[in-house]
Amino acid sequence: MNKDDDMISKYPGHNNDLSKESEVKGKGTLFIISGPSGVGKGTLCKAIIDLGNLSFSVSCTTRPPRAGEADGVDYRFMSLDEFNKKLEESMFLEYASVHGNMYGTLRSDVEDALKSGKDIILEIDVQGAFQVKSKMDCVSVFILPPSIGELENRLRGRGTDSDEKIRLRLKNAEYEITRSEEFDHRIVNDYLGRTVFDLKKIIIERRNLLRGE
Repeated sequence: MNKDDDMISKYPGHNNDLSKESEVKGKGTLFIISGPSGVGKGTLCKAIIDLGNLSFSVSCTTRPPRAGEADGVDYRFMSLDEFNKKLEESMFLEYASVHGNMYGTLRSDVEDALKSGKDIILEIDVQGAFQVKSKMDCVSVFILPPSIGELENRLRGRGTDSDEKIRLRLKNAEYEITRSEEFDHRIVNDYLGRTVFDLKKIIIERRNLLRGE
């Protein structure tokens, strides 16, 4: 068990209480998980998979993979030419230029999951989130850092960005946070176990609403 798993498991009811009634039949729901770079979106998305009946959209990106990332699992890594070809063919539900790289979500991934009755999670930047919100019914969740100072610590702790890029990410984060109230839900990612619990609760409440409960 790694540190993140241990933090999740210690939170009361993180799993058993919420997972028992987690699935609902019929058309799935699109959930958007957004927030500043480094806030922990990826960790949170991986931690909610045990709810079941969830599909995760794998975004396309032109940025190079980081250590430990796998093509087709974390992202679909592609050249700028490949990305632009898909863009010209209107294959993206949303796309954006973020920190000098292109990111996009394939429309077919989302539509296929929803038609199959699965809920689908989109872990995307704020630009992309607003594009999707304008096109499709969805439940949007904004993940907030405890503070800008803590966000900076997390970005530096990754060890993947230069000082200049970290400053850019923090500047963007300040703007993104000002728009967080436009989302359906806001969660502060201060204690991982509690944040996972709150995120699962949002998904289950949506499923219960569709059941008419």
